[in-house]
Amino acid sequence: MSRFWNLICGLHSLAGPVTMLLYPLYASVIAIESPSKVDDQQWLAYWILYSFLTLTEMVLQPVLEWIPIWYTVKLVFTAWLVLPWFRGAAFIYERFVREKIRQYRGAGVGVGVGVGVTEHHHKSPTGGKARNKFVDFIIPKKGEHEAS
Repeated sequence: MSRFWNLICGLHSLAGPVTMLLYPLYASVIAIESPSKVDDQQWLAYWILYSFLTLTEMVLQPVLEWIPIWYTVKLVFTAWLVLPWFRGAAFIYERFVREKIRQYRGAGVGVGVGVGVTEHHHKSPTGGKARNKFVDFIIPKKGEHEAS
């Protein structure tokens, strides 16, 4: 019985890296090589959400240590984000993240990709010079990406 338990524990320990990193890495490479943009959105959304989850986990580590099922909950959640039948990452991005970005952009802060973005971020109500320099650094100017 103890060998069976060791096997289950070993599989549980391997399930995290496989589900959270190896399969998404493989699927992201396949998505980059495919002509479809639908899978690109799924995997970009996954990496955004996984990064946010990891950062949140780092901040809340002292609290999460006291929750015995945290690793299992995280594993199930990331499996839902990753598995193609559910497309959880794309769902969360479409339903929640995109709405927040639109609200943020609508408030006069122009961080994003699209027509008129470089002009839009200069209209920020706060007018912070440091933020504008950062946004200028992040967002390429017209024709800059075509020079290479």
